[in-house]
Amino acid sequence: MLKSKEEYNEILVKGIWRENPVAYQVLGICSALAVTVKMSTAIVMAIALTVVAACSALIISVMRKRIPSNIRIIVELAVIASLVIVTDEVLKAFFYDISKQLSIFVGLIITNCIVLGRAESFALANDPIDSFVDGIANGLGYGLILVLVAFLRELLGSGKFFGLSVIPQFVYDLGFQNMGLMVLAPGAFFIIGLLVWLKNSLPGISHEKR
Repeated sequence: MLKSKEEYNEILVKGIWRENPVAYQVLGICSALAVTVKMSTAIVMAIALTVVAACSALIISVMRKRIPSNIRIIVELAVIASLVIVTDEVLKAFFYDISKQLSIFVGLIITNCIVLGRAESFALANDPIDSFVDGIANGLGYGLILVLVAFLRELLGSGKFFGLSVIPQFVYDLGFQNMGLMVLAPGAFFIIGLLVWLKNSLPGISHEKR
């Protein structure tokens, strides 16, 4: 049964912001630390996970009444793994350089708690369209954090944006230096921590007020 526009908006808002998978549920942290050195890799990873999350949720929701409960995890992983393989091959075919930079992390979407978690907690209990929207929302929420982290890491760590230098030379002549910590995993961890603190500190959306 189709929901109203307001109900779909609620699903989107929950996945993208209010219950953001990284900033609220603290999921997908490993890939967030590893692929956010550059904006390009972060965006591609975000798109890849969003596609897998949305399509796997749709397929699992369609199959939910036919999946035996004792093998549901196996079926979910089989669906997710198939979609990840297709996504990985598409990236290799059309974005080979970025695919090489992402290395094993596209393949590790199979075990990403965001994808499997939404399949378990939402897709198995809701209609296909609702599940598809929920998958998109959580993928976009994950992507939002990745892009913010990558923007700060690339700018502060190397003075670049999408690989292009954006900090004028005279700034370096005045003594400015790139923050080497930002290109390392601890830099991403600090930024994610600050984003989590900022999100939960904004008026009206703290944990106590939800």
